[in-house]
Amino acid sequence: MDHLINHPVILGIFSVVIIAMLLLDLGVLNKKSHAISNREAALWSATWISLAMGFSGIIYYYLGAEQFMQFQGAYWIEKALSVDNLFVFILVFGYFNVAKEAQHKVLFWGVLGALFFRAIFIFTGVWILNYTYLPEMELFGHLVKINYLLTIFGVILIVAGIKSWFSHSEDDGDKDFSKSPGSKLVHKLFTVSKNFDGDKFFTIQNGLKMATPLFVVVVIIEFTDLLFAVDSIPAIFAIAPDDPFILYTSNIFAILGLRSLYFLLANFMYMFSRLHYGLALILTFIGVKMIIAPLFHISSMVSLGVVGGILVISIVWSLLIPYKE
Repeated sequence: MDHLINHPVILGIFSVVIIAMLLLDLGVLNKKSHAISNREAALWSATWISLAMGFSGIIYYYLGAEQFMQFQGAYWIEKALSVDNLFVFILVFGYFNVAKEAQHKVLFWGVLGALFFRAIFIFTGVWILNYTYLPEMELFGHLVKINYLLTIFGVILIVAGIKSWFSHSEDDGDKDFSKSPGSKLVHKLFTVSKNFDGDKFFTIQNGLKMATPLFVVVVIIEFTDLLFAVDSIPAIFAIAPDDPFILYTSNIFAILGLRSLYFLLANFMYMFSRLHYGLALILTFIGVKMIIAPLFHISSMVSLGVVGGILVISIVWSLLIPYKE
């Protein structure tokens, strides 16, 4: 992080871009709830990806090629893993019959919550990692310093990869989301109305203030993101374990583009029907990388190439051989 102190312009650009885009999104372009068209979703997706790539160019100019590759690797890993998360969002919206006009508002507040919790996870995680190194030891004829927390993360990712290979998000199609932890928490804290009230999170019925089902959906989305963060946050630690700035900025750019990506994905799910196989391989690769890191270093460029190649192959596979259903 020391190099960032010498280049406050990077922090300034990041802060200005994120705040300006959020204010533009909430206060101007989407002040009134409306259904997001494919054209609008595609335009926003292209905008967020362009902003991320432009910011990575600034990182390359000020910090160098290694930090540039780390940003790119962490960004695309988070982007890829988040797609699987979006399949669950589709199921949640379908289960509660959320109107298309209200979905953008739910995702907006869900993303804001994700920004807050990801900051806690990433900065706390990097701080903890500094205290989880074992004393230097000899292993296979080499002196190594093993971080037992990164090793645990690696095992978790390999297990998650194996589970992802043999499962699919559509397997949750019959899941009762009304019994999920998020839904139970809201019903425990608030009285919940049976009906929606437009895009409002709270309503008044018979003089009593009540949470609407839309608020329940927001909380379920937040809980879902927290569960997926168990995979995605350890995964990006494999890219830059000692640089929270690179991890957080790449994570934020990836997450902020999820809403527009969701509306495209909802209409073109067939393009990602085989993606879970690719995600399984990515998780397993990153898990192995974390475990062998003390003995064998896999560069950021190689990691980015592997992740990008797997994503391209899985999407092409989805297009060429889609599921019959």
